[in-house]
Parts: sequence; structure tokens; C-alpha cells
Amino acid sequence: MQTLATTRMSSKGQVVIPEDVRSHLHLETGTQFVVVGENDVIILKTIQQPAMTEFDDLVRKARHQARTSGMKRSDITKAISLAREQK
Repeated sequence: MQTLATTRMSSKGQVVIPEDVRSHLHLETGTQFVVVGENDVIILKTIQQPAMTEFDDLVRKARHQARTSGMKRSDITKAISLAREQK
């Protein structure tokens, strides 16, 4: 990305993403970000909802992995019960 801009933080901690950058990245009102900060670096990473096909693929892979490892539904139910008890 060739777009370079500066911005300031308001007294409320709000930062405006300059219009050129918003346009270039196709950011719209309501776009959500993960904010990572370390030392003097702040990174904003957009959060995007996965496409249903991507989600379906993840579920298919998880089910395959569970079958391959010999996991049964009763194992999952037991793990959920144990996790709930730990709260």
C-alpha cells in the first residue's frame, strides 16, 4: 500500500483513519478491528466474518480429525461437562 497519512488521537482515545486509507482498504462504517500494541507500535487488523464455505470447511476438517483420533460424541459431551464444572 502506497498510502501514507498521519492522524491524532482525541481526548476520548479515538483515532480517525484518513479517508484515503479507508477508501484504499474499502473500510466501511462499523468495521471491527483487533488492536495489538507493543512498545511504540499499534496494529489495527480488520475482523472479517468467514464465508460459510470457509466455516463448513473448518467443521469438516475438525470432524475428520476427531474421527481419525478415535474421538466419540460421548468424549465431547464429557469434555464440555468438565469445562463447565471448572467455571
